[in-house]
Amino acid sequence: MPGEAEDLRTLIAQHRLGGPAALPDPGGAVLGGDRQVVIVLDPCSRSLQARAEAILVAAMAEGPVVVARDPFAGPAAAACLRPPRGVSHFPQPLSPWTLLDAAASLRGAGPFMAALAEAAGVPHDLEGEHLLSLLASLRAADPFRARPWSRAEGLLLLADWAGAARANRGVSACIGIARWKRRQVAAVLAHEDGAPEMTNDIAQAVGRARAEGGAVVAWAAACPDALAAAIRAGGVELRLLEDGFIRSRGLGARFLPGASYSLDARGAYYDPRQPSTLETILAEGSFAPELITRAAALRAEIVRRGVSKYNLSPGAAMPDLPARGGRRIILVPGQVEDDASVRLGGGAIRTNLALLRAVREAEPEAFILYKPHPDLEAGFRRGRLRAPELAGLADAVAGGVPLPTLLPLVDAMHTLTSLSGFEALLRGLPVICWGQPFYAGWGLTEDRVPLPPGRRGVARSIDELVAAALILYPRYIDPVTLLPCPPEVMMDRLDDPSAWRISPLTIHRGVEGFVRGTLARIGGRR
Repeated sequence: MPGEAEDLRTLIAQHRLGGPAALPDPGGAVLGGDRQVVIVLDPCSRSLQARAEAILVAAMAEGPVVVARDPFAGPAAAACLRPPRGVSHFPQPLSPWTLLDAAASLRGAGPFMAALAEAAGVPHDLEGEHLLSLLASLRAADPFRARPWSRAEGLLLLADWAGAARANRGVSACIGIARWKRRQVAAVLAHEDGAPEMTNDIAQAVGRARAEGGAVVAWAAACPDALAAAIRAGGVELRLLEDGFIRSRGLGARFLPGASYSLDARGAYYDPRQPSTLETILAEGSFAPELITRAAALRAEIVRRGVSKYNLSPGAAMPDLPARGGRRIILVPGQVEDDASVRLGGGAIRTNLALLRAVREAEPEAFILYKPHPDLEAGFRRGRLRAPELAGLADAVAGGVPLPTLLPLVDAMHTLTSLSGFEALLRGLPVICWGQPFYAGWGLTEDRVPLPPGRRGVARSIDELVAAALILYPRYIDPVTLLPCPPEVMMDRLDDPSAWRISPLTIHRGVEGFVRGTLARIGGRR
């Protein structure tokens, strides 16, 4: 199509696509600086040695020369060029893009290296145009939904996969990962050599990371402050892993593995004591117009499909609500009271009962609709409230009603740190925060507990928040193929119940929840 070749060239260069996987890519500075030298490729082939020596002699008359191994040479092939004194030589494998960063021109290129040079705008000595013919022969298919894709869609997915693999190569070991999560977590952290070791032996994990110069990944809720400090004090990078914001079609408390994750080397996104990577993206990042367009389309799909974190089926009838235009209807989502987001980000309020009292005081004339947390309703966590405790505070309880069903029926939401507040913002609902969740402080919420001066304070649009929180920050794993996928694929998978299967080995968890939930209902708890 007109303009497609140039767009694809830009995409390839921007994402540094092409070349054998896992080659070091330190950048052109290691070879003498950006576009400063003539790169002569060593073909590592005796049959091509004489030609390569002639190319080297000719190149030395052009300016400073660096001899580098051809990235497309076989990994076991021996070097065949021996540069004279004064010519820099890099016999170790390096990424094509490191070489192209440094190259004022490229000599001795084969067809694939020449094609990448054309994508980078670097002159080369191989006759003809190679990138265009390569692109013309390229076809792409969607590996998730078995349909044709455009070339750009295919290359963008490769870029996502390559970026994830690059980040994952630096992980040496994982700690605190429950066994029922490990298959999905291994897929999240996979690279071309496999996945990092998962262990509960903290000393072993830290020792291995220190020896390899790598990082330790820990499940955030299983890594208390003292342990995190000890790992970092030992000179080892710590990355915290948590569920993402659109997680699954079912509860993690039921041992259903998630399909989205946040991986953060700064701190958990729900911990306001220090800026997380998500906060940094929002505070410092710029958002390209095409990213905002994508975020707006994703938000529209979330609203249209009624997507939330757990995507549960209705379990109870809707309570009676006042007619619209009458009493102001306020939704208050309950939370698991010992959850880290409540402990770390809840401020002075630490319980559902205290939150309801604060909301009733703030909105004495409102109709307050209380929605218990799904884990509490399922009987897996503590914090259910008795009916007498709710008297005078909540006018109705929306137990078992999915959040997306409730949001169009209310006028505003009061919340502590619940992800429900983010889901309400996606649907244009006013949100009042009594804690410090990740979505507060950007001019989108009414904040009763502002963050310290200098934190956040940048006005962001709702689609910038979506771009950061649902596209740039999390990682998604297709529950069917276990391949990294974009959030748009998750939207389709959530429509397919067969994609979300709980292991028979965890059936006891469902029985436990049923028993706990039944006992709580008998005891009058909500």
